[in-house]
Amino acid sequence: MSNKNYLEIDGSLGEGGGAILRLSVAYSFLFKKPIIIKNIRANRPNPGLRLQHLLGLKTLADLTNSKLSNCHVGTEEITFIPNIKNEIKSNISLNINTAASIGLLLQPIQIACLGFKKPEKIEIKIRGGGTFGKWAPGLNYLKAVTYKIFEASGLKFKIDILKHGFYPKGGAQVNCYIYPPQKTLNPINLTELGNVERIHGDIIITNQLRRNRANIGIRIRKTIQQRLKRDLNVETDIKFTWVDSISPGVGVTLWAQSDKGGIISTGTILGDKKTSSEKLGNITAQKIISSIQNEIPIDNYLSDQLIPLMAYIEEKSCIKVSELTNHTKTNLELTKRFTKKDYEIVKFNNFYKIHF
Repeated sequence: MSNKNYLEIDGSLGEGGGAILRLSVAYSFLFKKPIIIKNIRANRPNPGLRLQHLLGLKTLADLTNSKLSNCHVGTEEITFIPNIKNEIKSNISLNINTAASIGLLLQPIQIACLGFKKPEKIEIKIRGGGTFGKWAPGLNYLKAVTYKIFEASGLKFKIDILKHGFYPKGGAQVNCYIYPPQKTLNPINLTELGNVERIHGDIIITNQLRRNRANIGIRIRKTIQQRLKRDLNVETDIKFTWVDSISPGVGVTLWAQSDKGGIISTGTILGDKKTSSEKLGNITAQKIISSIQNEIPIDNYLSDQLIPLMAYIEEKSCIKVSELTNHTKTNLELTKRFTKKDYEIVKFNNFYKIHF
């Protein structure tokens, strides 16, 4: 196939990161357009593919029987030819020898599978990698927020976390189940927050931190509950769990579902040696307090993940966001390259509405 038959994507577009890769290959399969991506992460200190990008590309190619050009860590140009016959495998297994984010690895798959019809159930077994990681969605967040919104539209994901993985060694054990949509997807219209009666939370702490600081979970939860009661006066259901993991770590996620169908969240907040339990609790609480006080129905981490879903759904969709993140802008720009579906951004005083 000559280069003129490929849709060319500039990998340095927008924020110039891995999001361009993940969305481009997913869109390539979804809309059956062969692509060539050049200048991969050209503006980054270490340009080219990183291991987690490589794993995501190869996993999608394997699952869909598509053709990915020969590539490795550091590769700055790839081609991807989607399998137009939709011959999807019902199960695959993946071994990861680092703490590469499982959440990011799943992103291209969660978009591509919008176009799957068969099989009715797909299982992905992942051994290794991280359930938590910097600048990446934790799996607790995906389960409680992203995949709940997807399911309301008609695409179901189920994640079983058998073992958590933190940086630097990873070592997670995760089974992911995908149930492709069997009916026309429902539109996404999240423009009002509505009422929030209860805020939920997960605090995950590894057992390496238990010996001398067994009150970490209690301190984080107490701080969060005090802030939420003072500023919002809402009920809370926040759990903390000690888990086995190769590397030590703390991960916190808060979320709340409104009576209008929105699910707001803090995203995944990681602890570190320099941050006290009280400070971590305050940082986490403030994020969800800000969303509720500003009546924002979805968080900034979710907004960019909904763009591909809105672009694919036939009916009109609309979301209200507090800001246009770099990832959201990049996803909107890439959407124009693959589809003819128009979108509109309307700016208000302290929020935006994105219409498709």
